[in-house]
Amino acid sequence: MLVEARRNRGALRRVTGLARSTPGRLSLWALLLVVTSLLVGAVTATSVQRRSTALEALADGSEPLAFAAQEVYRAMADADATASSAFLSGGVESAALRGRYEADVAKAAAALSAATSEITRSPELTEALSTLSGQLPVYTGLVETARAHNRQGNPVGAAYLREASALMQTRLLPAARALYEVETWTVVRDLEDAGSLPWLELLLGVLALVALVAAQRYLTRRTNRVLNPGLLVATALTAISLLWVLAASVLVVYNASASKNEATLVDLLARARIATLTARGDETLALVARGSGETYEAEYVEADRVLEDLLGRARVVDGTPPVVEAVRHHARWQQAHREVREADDAGDFTAAVGLALGQDAQGAATAFDALDAELVEAIGAARAELTDAIGRARAALGGVVPAVVVLALLAAAASVSGLWQRLKEYR
Repeated sequence: MLVEARRNRGALRRVTGLARSTPGRLSLWALLLVVTSLLVGAVTATSVQRRSTALEALADGSEPLAFAAQEVYRAMADADATASSAFLSGGVESAALRGRYEADVAKAAAALSAATSEITRSPELTEALSTLSGQLPVYTGLVETARAHNRQGNPVGAAYLREASALMQTRLLPAARALYEVETWTVVRDLEDAGSLPWLELLLGVLALVALVAAQRYLTRRTNRVLNPGLLVATALTAISLLWVLAASVLVVYNASASKNEATLVDLLARARIATLTARGDETLALVARGSGETYEAEYVEADRVLEDLLGRARVVDGTPPVVEAVRHHARWQQAHREVREADDAGDFTAAVGLALGQDAQGAATAFDALDAELVEAIGAARAELTDAIGRARAALGGVVPAVVVLALLAAAASVSGLWQRLKEYR
């Protein structure tokens, strides 16, 4: 055992002696620089790939699904408002209103089919999607029954329409709202994932540069050579990688910030349009109720309050002409609605219906259609800006991952080459 202990102590002295020697220290420097270059390259490439994946998921998944969820919500609210307007026209409703209602139901079904894929990614949506899939046919069945009775002049048709609207308001729209809120939150989450600066990766890049500078200073003191070509190349490659990642990250953060602003605007405008449709449905249902529509009028007042707030906030975020015009048309509609209520409260139901459905310049229907059209235009423009910003962010990260990997490998090789030239002098 004594012999073995002496042998181990001798081996230890040789190792420590080698580490204290200049060749040993040069070898340790080479190992440190190789490990640092490869570690920084791996961590940076992984981070960039994660952000690129988040942007890809946003562009190809979250944003289209959020739009599909918005379309489900909007189409159902519009179908309810249109069904009420068609019922008010009495007898056989106008072809335009009937066509709009059928188009809304078809759009809701198509958008719901697109959103159903979310069950695998968001299990919490299972109940909402099941409600939408199961209750939409029930709603359309009630509307058809109300329509059939209305054509025959049976008063019971109004009861069926109110039951259909209650189903829409209490079950279908809350489920659609839940779907829309989850998808909107997913868009925001993906934007935050993609738009954060890679502080850890940038710090590691700076540390790699510090290590390279320290290695060159050590060589200068030991060999009296001011510059080492290999380490200079490694430093340049590391600096290029760091600056490339920094520039790409700044572009991503800038465009992600723009995307968040546009996503906020799309959300405000989408909710404003839904509030518009909800208010229109309540306005017409108050007339359908024939003197007992106080509940619907109260709901209209609340929906109109929400709409005014959303339009005001949207105008602060984006003062483009469609948003400004939407605010103006909303004011026109409010005036027209007051005239509708005055006629209805005075007992002139025919005049109230004429004001509500008439297509003259002062009619509620005209102001509502104009407001809806401006919101559609504003949403389309905001969504186009959103997708463009996401596309620019994705383009900024193009080629960064392979470049970082290649530069890290070349920097490691250049470090070894530069130190190997000095090591050969001690052979």
